[in-house]
Amino acid sequence: MSVLEAAGILLAGMAAGTINTVVGSGTLITFPTLVFLGYPPVVANVSNTVGLVAGGVTAVHGYREELRGAGRTLGRLAPASLVGGVVGAVLLLWLPAAAFQAIVPVLIALGLALVLVGPRLQRRALERHEAGVPRAAWHGAALVAGVLVAGIYGGYFGAAQGVILMGLMSALSSDPIQRLNGYKNVLATIVNAVAAVTFMVVAWHQIDWLVALLVGVGAFVGGVIGSRVGRRLPPVALRAVIIVVGVVGIIKIVWFS
Repeated sequence: MSVLEAAGILLAGMAAGTINTVVGSGTLITFPTLVFLGYPPVVANVSNTVGLVAGGVTAVHGYREELRGAGRTLGRLAPASLVGGVVGAVLLLWLPAAAFQAIVPVLIALGLALVLVGPRLQRRALERHEAGVPRAAWHGAALVAGVLVAGIYGGYFGAAQGVILMGLMSALSSDPIQRLNGYKNVLATIVNAVAAVTFMVVAWHQIDWLVALLVGVGAFVGGVIGSRVGRRLPPVALRAVIIVVGVVGIIKIVWFS
């Protein structure tokens, strides 16, 4: 690996860590970069997943204020992310890459639609709460199921996992969007971490550790930057960023599939 290639991977990791913290979809930067540099797709995906865990750690730390008092909610959602991440990682190693190519754009598009209608759904939920009407029982189950599916997808590929999570939570939760972003960072980090551990156990030989280290260092710094940027964005601006990144993700995935 040349110094120029190492610098490119480091910068891609930093950009991915920043975008993952604010929105998600950082893999749409690092994965194409690694493939462009000649790394096989599975090696690129596995090494990238291992590296991006570091960015998730700084992202979660950066959103610690928004996460105060969130233990009960995360305790309900985190197991779904954990199980989904393991299942997705195993599917990556067992199934051909084309298996998920058809459904990925659909999942991202669904996430974007939920981000768009999320404010209206949240307002209705707040009105029902103020009127003393209990939240629909199926909301909680639907959110857990959605987080599980997002975790499977995240363990398999990961690009735009954050968009999907934000869409689900915007539609099914009445929490403010910045708090939801904190949830998203925790859940996505869990998925990346358990997928990374799965790869270390099952596919150690497919991990390029230098690549993982460079992506990790860059993502670690990017997580700090993203926390400072993302937490200052007003709700409308944050939703706009999510939608733009999601649309770009759909275009890139469809174009290169």
